[in-house]
Parts: sequence; C-alpha cells; structure tokens
Amino acid sequence: MQVYDAIHSILHAKGQELYCLSPEASVFDAIALMARKSAGALPVLSDGRLVGIISERDYARKVILQGKSSKDTTIAEIMTAPVITVGPTETVNECMRIMTSQRIRHLPVVDHGKVIGIVSIGDLVKWIITAQEHTIHQLECFIAGAYPR
Repeated sequence: MQVYDAIHSILHAKGQELYCLSPEASVFDAIALMARKSAGALPVLSDGRLVGIISERDYARKVILQGKSSKDTTIAEIMTAPVITVGPTETVNECMRIMTSQRIRHLPVVDHGKVIGIVSIGDLVKWIITAQEHTIHQLECFIAGAYPR
C-alpha cells in the first residue's frame, strides 16, 4: 500500500458494491438509502450515465436550510452537477489532492463512461494511514536487523 497506488486498489479492497439513484427519485429516498448503507453520498445515474452526485451536504444546505420537503423534492433539484470524477488508474495521492483542492468528500470513479465505484476522503485517509503503518513496520524491522535480505 502506497500513496502512489491506483485508486482501483481501494475499490477492490472495499468491495465493488455501488448504490445509485435516478434524478427523478425523491431526496427522502436518497437520504434513506444513505442511512441504510452508511454512505455519505450517492452517484445519480440517468440511463446508466453519471449526471450528478447527491450528498448529505447537499441535503443540509439545499433542503433543510431552505425549508423544503425531502419527500416533495427530487434529487435533480439539489444534486451537484457536473461531477468531478477520476479514472481507476488515478493515484491515491492525486485523488487526495483533487478532493482537498475542490473541497469535496466523495469522488466517483468512472471507467469508459461507467461508474465503477466511489471513494470517500475517509477511504483515502484509511489507505494512507495503513500504508504509513506498513512503512514504519518495515523500517523498525530493518533497524532491528530483522529485515529479510
């Protein structure tokens, strides 16, 4: 594990399960699905094509603060579009840079026009911490003379 690993490594490690909704679905349905699946954001697909992303942040800012009803508001009305995406070969380090500079917490991974997964800032941080722990362990073994030759 390294910060220069491809993002598809994270997708493989966390599993390929992907939850999506259509733009016509209600915001209530999106929030309920996020709650059931412990997700902070969902890709929004229309005819299999990524058209937006809906996050808890969108809900808080565009529904709650504006006094709208989540059952009467469609995802299309509040989703973020266009969506910033990456390909499966993008590095963990580059994804972290994109998320930091764009101030986003979720990044869909798209391969040949198809959404194959989504990574969160938490996924990236976990990967980086694990990579650092592995490096520290290797250095400790080397210093102690237990490093394999």
